[in-house]
Amino acid sequence: MLTTMSQPDVRSTPTRTLSTSDFPVPRDDRYFEDYVPGAVYEYGYLTVTEAEILEFARRFDPQAIHIDPGFAATGPFGGLIASGWHTASMMMRLFAGHYLSTVASLASPGIDELRWPAPVRPGDQLRLRTTIVEARPSRSKPDRGLVRTQGELINQDGRTVLSLVAMNLLGRREPGDQLA
Repeated sequence: MLTTMSQPDVRSTPTRTLSTSDFPVPRDDRYFEDYVPGAVYEYGYLTVTEAEILEFARRFDPQAIHIDPGFAATGPFGGLIASGWHTASMMMRLFAGHYLSTVASLASPGIDELRWPAPVRPGDQLRLRTTIVEARPSRSKPDRGLVRTQGELINQDGRTVLSLVAMNLLGRREPGDQLA
C-alpha cells in the first residue's frame, strides 16, 4: 500500500460533457443502459509530484529514468518521468472515481491499445477524456452488457500522455429487456 501517496478527492472535481449526450444519472445509479455510444466526457484533475513518481517507481518500476533525478536529467527525456504503469494507475483513479458505475460495474475483460505517447513529469496536471465507443448487451448473459471506452489522459498542455481502449462489463438495469 502506498501510504504516503495522496491525491485530492477526485470525486469533487468537475465533469465536462463534450458531446450532446450526457449521463442521465450519477455513478451510484448508473447502469449499462446509461452508457451511450458517442458520448464524450472529461474528468480531472490530478497533479503529479516528484515524490509520488519516485515512490511508485522505487516500489514497482525501479528504472533510473524513474528513480534517479540526476541520471534522468542526462537521459533521453531530459528529466525525471513517471513510469507508464504509474501513469496507467492515475488514469484508473480518474476512471474509477468519475466514469465507472459504482453499482453496476462487474469486471473488465481487458484493455486494448495501451500507449504512452508522451512522458508524465513532476508538476503535470492530468485530466481524463472518455469516449464511449461501443455498448452492446451480452449475447450469453442477459443481465449485463459490454462497454468499450476510448480513454485518454491529457496533460495541462493538451498533450495525450496515455491512450487505451477499456472494456467493462456492466450490469443492466432491466436484465430481461433486449436493447436495439
